[in-house]
Amino acid sequence: MKKRNLIKAVCALSFATAGLFSFGGSAHAESVNTYIANNDIGHASVTSSVWGGFPKNGYRHGTGKPEGVVVHETANPSSTIYNEIAYMKRNYQSAFVHTFVDASRIINIANTNYLAWGAGYPANARFVQFEQVRVHSKSAFAHEIANAAYYTAYILDKYGLKPNDAAYDGKGTVWSHKGVSKYLGGTDHTDPTAYYASMGKKYFGAGYTFAQFYQLVKTTYNNLSGSHEKKAFDKVSYKSADEEALLGDKYKSYRLYNHVKNSRANVKKYSWSSVGATVGKKVYIDDIGKKSSGSTWYRIRFASDQGVQKYWVYSKALNLDTSADE
Repeated sequence: MKKRNLIKAVCALSFATAGLFSFGGSAHAESVNTYIANNDIGHASVTSSVWGGFPKNGYRHGTGKPEGVVVHETANPSSTIYNEIAYMKRNYQSAFVHTFVDASRIINIANTNYLAWGAGYPANARFVQFEQVRVHSKSAFAHEIANAAYYTAYILDKYGLKPNDAAYDGKGTVWSHKGVSKYLGGTDHTDPTAYYASMGKKYFGAGYTFAQFYQLVKTTYNNLSGSHEKKAFDKVSYKSADEEALLGDKYKSYRLYNHVKNSRANVKKYSWSSVGATVGKKVYIDDIGKKSSGSTWYRIRFASDQGVQKYWVYSKALNLDTSADE
């Protein structure tokens, strides 16, 4: 079967590990982990959609819990997460996994307290397994990786396991399907290696590796702070401001929020269309938030009147140099 927060330290490690250089003559490669951190990409919540038709077989040794996580990808460039789930329910006697992940969803379809049939014997008797559905854009891949890293960390934390990359000795808790083939046997698949490499090269200028993914898992796990249901919020320092700016030409890549993203629970998103946004539209800034991770956020309004609604936005959505209009 082929199948949201993050600290800057992991980004530096990703650059060092990947050895990223310029590509295409003028553009520069950017690691996936760095992109996730710089754009404050969070993660989807785990949606429970457990189907009762899957068999319920216990893990080995009668422990009642898994020993790690196996990461897969579907190798189907045209399927959707719901296509894959429907297919697996129809064909579970041949193979099935616990969960599916894409750019916006983490859907758990089989009870993780029981084993799945996704990587052959003996891995099936040891690990929770999930599939990544192939996606087709830079942003989608980054969001999918963030979701996959979160789900891996979530399962480790849920079952009291610590992150340990199995790629080096075959004794860890975080496995690729390739690692299973290499160390445990019962299968010859190598996913998600090729998928990660090709998406990294296509959208980020250098192949993404499972080692980089593992670093993201580690950081995400540390941010869980010992509770798989607890969300780690970013620390933000604030200072008042009285500035003006313009919406930049890439503002649509970001969103509007009622608070700094991931600074507290239940932060609400707003669409740009709801405020009549256009490139070069003037905004008024009255507060600046600086995350401990280094990113900067601005509280803006779209009229000079202090009483109108205010929104928080990531700095890269704005052009702070308005001298050209003066």
